Amino acid sequence: MKTYFKSIVLIISIVLTSCTDVIDVEVQTAEARLVIEASLDWEKGTIGNEQTIKLSLSTPYFNSEENSIVTGAQVSVINNNNQLEFIFEDQNNGEYTTSSFVPELNHDYTLIVQYNGETYTADETMMPVADLDAIYQSTEEGFDDEVLEVNADFVDPIDEENYYLFKIQKQNDLLPVLLDISDKFTDGNQISVYYEREEDEDINQEEFAVGDIVDVEFYGISKQYYNYIGLLILQYESIGDPFSSTPVALKGNCVNTTDTNNYAFGYFRLTQKVTASYTFE
Repeated sequence: MKTYFKSIVLIISIVLTSCTDVIDVEVQTAEARLVIEASLDWEKGTIGNEQTIKLSLSTPYFNSEENSIVTGAQVSVINNNNQLEFIFEDQNNGEYTTSSFVPELNHDYTLIVQYNGETYTADETMMPVADLDAIYQSTEEGFDDEVLEVNADFVDPIDEENYYLFKIQKQNDLLPVLLDISDKFTDGNQISVYYEREEDEDINQEEFAVGDIVDVEFYGISKQYYNYIGLLILQYESIGDPFSSTPVALKGNCVNTTDTNNYAFGYFRLTQKVTASYTFE
């Protein structure tokens, strides 16, 4: 019996010490594409004149060293209703800024980005948002009636087709939770939104507790952005699900008018938003 046991230990030791070869796996890479982060958000109660657009290049997944910021581009936004043009100045760090933007609800705007001899354009409408009537806590709407949740109520305008986006983030968390909403079946009614934070040891996430602070951002968005962000949320939430479909490159509304095959990633959106914070008691 002792000899047999020693033999097993010897075999295991040989296997463990002999498996030291490094296996190189060739990972497919694609050519870098322009990434346009152009979210022009106008917070209620502010002028909304200061806006920033970010440009970068896509990089390989495992590359953390390459500098991907884009400088030297020409960036502008035109209000198509009155032909006002707003120039976004290059800050030489991938950001292009203006302090003269004039947001006007329900006006159509066009983004123009000229970079590396090519022109990218996108069209969007500045969408209004309803007021938040209340933000509060409860344990009534979620799956667990003993777990705290944050709730937000608002009244949807009647006889209008509206789309909304909630961005909910506990302070000090790395990423927010996104909720996309359509008023297709709730037109003109009060709409209540809740977020129940589940305990998840895999990502070191705990349930909401007394003293936690949650930041809430509420946006009015266009139908085309609603469709886009819905797909993005779906792909994000399906990560790790073995039965989900394979994620694909998600194209935004930025079109390369010089070479349609060399499309850009990202999105040009214009929204009005409301922000608030809630502290659990």
